Amino acid sequence: MAIPPTLTVEDVMTKDFISVESTDKVLAAIKVMTDNDIGSVLVTKNEKPLGILTERDILKKVCPQQLCTRGITAGEVMSKPLIHINADAGLGQASSLMSLKNVRRLLVIDKGEIVGIVTQKDVIKGTLETFMSLASM
Repeated sequence: MAIPPTLTVEDVMTKDFISVESTDKVLAAIKVMTDNDIGSVLVTKNEKPLGILTERDILKKVCPQQLCTRGITAGEVMSKPLIHINADAGLGQASSLMSLKNVRRLLVIDKGEIVGIVTQKDVIKGTLETFMSLASM
């Protein structure tokens, strides 16, 4: 009876992350998020990652003050600093880092380059798949 291999962050991450420029208006970022059915976008300046803009950032920082219509930019409300994890890290390590830093998303780094994003949902799904594999043995 072989034990299934341990999944890594790279196994469950989203590779095709979407970004907006820090000077883009929040309304434009909201459109990108809704058009792509995603809950966050990477915020960049000249293609260099600065932070992440999440649904929660918009709900907590923009909507209560009705700033969406006032031209506020993604860079003004993004979460920072970016928290990252190596692509070969285990799901347990990702879960621990998310808990320690109180975040729901981590940028995934391989050889100094951003290769994806991993979310709490990805970690939970990967963990469940591992448990189901073990249970079926």
